[in-house]
Amino acid sequence: MTPLPRMAPLPRLSASTLHHAAKNVRLLGYDRAVLRSGIVHLGLGAFARAHLTEYTDDALARAAGDWGITGVSLQRPDQRDRLAPQDGLYIALQRDGAGTQARIIGCVQRVLVAPEQPQAVVAAMADRSCRIVTLTVTEKGYCHDPASGRLDFAHPDITADLAHPAAPRSAIGLIVAALERRRAARLAPFTVMCCDNLPQNGRLLARLVDEFARRRNAELADWIVAKGAFPCTMVDRIVPATTDADVAAASEAVGLLDLAAVVHEPFRQWVIEDRFVSAARPAWQEVGAQFVADVAPYEHMKLRVLNAAHSALAYLGYLSGRETIVEAVLDPILRRFVLDLWREEIIPVLAAPPGINLSAYSDRLMRRFENPAILHRTWQIAADGSQKLPQRLLDTIRERLARQLPITRLAHVVAAWIRYVGGVDEIGKLIDVRDPLATLLRTTLDGAGQAAAERVARVIALNEIFGDDLTDNQVFRAAVTEAYTAMLEHGVRDATLAQLAP
Repeated sequence: MTPLPRMAPLPRLSASTLHHAAKNVRLLGYDRAVLRSGIVHLGLGAFARAHLTEYTDDALARAAGDWGITGVSLQRPDQRDRLAPQDGLYIALQRDGAGTQARIIGCVQRVLVAPEQPQAVVAAMADRSCRIVTLTVTEKGYCHDPASGRLDFAHPDITADLAHPAAPRSAIGLIVAALERRRAARLAPFTVMCCDNLPQNGRLLARLVDEFARRRNAELADWIVAKGAFPCTMVDRIVPATTDADVAAASEAVGLLDLAAVVHEPFRQWVIEDRFVSAARPAWQEVGAQFVADVAPYEHMKLRVLNAAHSALAYLGYLSGRETIVEAVLDPILRRFVLDLWREEIIPVLAAPPGINLSAYSDRLMRRFENPAILHRTWQIAADGSQKLPQRLLDTIRERLARQLPITRLAHVVAAWIRYVGGVDEIGKLIDVRDPLATLLRTTLDGAGQAAAERVARVIALNEIFGDDLTDNQVFRAAVTEAYTAMLEHGVRDATLAQLAP
């Protein structure tokens, strides 16, 4: 992202220019000079900088502490190059229909780029000051098989990390390398906290780390199991990709040029399993985070209600020519489809967390989707579907099949995803499909010809997505085939219209 020409007269946001910020901008409520790198965060994308860092900034302002953050980019230097000239400072814009509020986030102290400095990343995590390692690396960043939840030892990054442990590339390899160094130095392990949308994400991450560590050193793996902590979490905030227009708006609001701005909705939620090494953590509970004994009901609710609806709107919306989630929910057919999907197929088989009414929760979600100030692109949400669908849709499908309940609308979303990953929309325009299995999916569909039943059968046969159970389930296959056929024959919107409850 580059600065727009009209932003040139503004001074660049930094520690030395912070005092020039507009008077209505919320500034730091703590002394940055006392911060140490207590948290190393892998995957410093927009979501982390609108959620983890905001909670941490609020906790520092409320209860003090020294919880600075070292961010790590696992692929590209872009984030480092934007934040380094700004001393890690950036603007967070909160937007809804009522207006915009700007604040400065200050807890990010530095950003490392793993491909350039793998040993520096390992050293940051192995340092005594680091007590927590957090991750938002997206589902595909865990190098695992989503269907089985096991580490994919054939993944090129895992293969490389086992062969060259001194220069790890994957998040799993970096974590194990740092834990190995801490054990050798007789330091306690850090808490490892996944903040991605994965069921039982702490348990999953613990298993992946254990599988990798045991290939390296069984004693190291035993030490991690005995001494480490991998709390589960549920995170929720809608954070669209930042555009040049957002950069311009943030810079104008504050009066300082910021190339690392983020935009987010007002709502935020963070539910955390209260399990940390030596109980060391920021005072996140003082600023709205919920610490609980069991995160599972909250994560199931979010994955199966919010994220499932997001995927439905992403695929059906994109194929219907809707560029953003707001446009999709303003389409009466797509809006009604999601409401029916929640009411008829998802909520009836979902256990609510304590004190939460799922119907009221879904009503609030629809209001969040309608926020006209948050332009969340359907194409962005549609990415990495092969990794997302198992958690967002397929587990609900399995539960309904086990109870011999209809899966008409859930199958309709799966069919829309198959239609999307075919790479060509309804008017013949190419779709830029971003997915770790994009090549496999396209090859699978290209080899199936044009018959709907064969195309669906070929994709559903991919065990790494659907597992053995759904691959062989004739009810599931028939429901998806019927929906896919209707989309080919009538178009996505008309096929979706036919799915609406009477």
